[in-house]
Amino acid sequence: MKCVIWFAIALLLATSPAYAAESDLALVMAIDVSGSIDPGEYRLQHEGIARAFETPAVLSAIGGGPHGAIDVTVIEWSDRHKQMTIVPWTRVSDRTSGATFAAQVRAAHRTSGGLTSIGDALLAAAAAFETLHDRPMRRIIDLSGDGMANIGPKPAEVRDALVARGITINGLAILQHEPWLSSYYDQNVVGGRGSFLLDVEGYKSFAQAMQQKLIDEIAAIPQPQKHFGRALGPAETSSATNVAQMQ
Repeated sequence: MKCVIWFAIALLLATSPAYAAESDLALVMAIDVSGSIDPGEYRLQHEGIARAFETPAVLSAIGGGPHGAIDVTVIEWSDRHKQMTIVPWTRVSDRTSGATFAAQVRAAHRTSGGLTSIGDALLAAAAAFETLHDRPMRRIIDLSGDGMANIGPKPAEVRDALVARGITINGLAILQHEPWLSSYYDQNVVGGRGSFLLDVEGYKSFAQAMQQKLIDEIAAIPQPQKHFGRALGPAETSSATNVAQMQ
């Protein structure tokens, strides 16, 4: 299985043309739309992303980079062979382009459902980088979901292959259905230079977490694991400080 994954990665991430660096970040936002996500939760995810790109703090973080611009795309993922781009690569550099991106997110319609193939989602996200004409300074996959993988290639093996190619994978674990998901994401999904994980107690806290996550990603701010939507107990607080970003 490992050999197959590495071969797939090699095909997806062949050497790109020598463009001048034109953006500070290429960000693939990979959203879980598997069967555990109901229509209301689906809309909360999309609205959270859209609102983040209309937020002055996020736009300020984008404008503060060396190029003052990022490239961002959104894909939905669920079962094997069910990964779909719902917002194509969009260059965001100011309030107008942020609003354009937000409108595209809000206009999207659900593309699939089914089982949870995180490994295939990561492969699809990596493939998206090969369709980008800009050459970014950094490449990040931002994967959010509410369940462990139950089909497809092992996420940890795909994660390791992508990290070896210089891609960072950040996670947003929604704990509403699987409270133990944070540990699973930490061990199997998140990785790469400066990577980090955010925990969200439920979908109502998604927007707040997404805004903070984007600011940290865009500004390349190292962050320990964070929790949104509930207070941590003493044991959890101690544990969270030990789950730092992977280098």
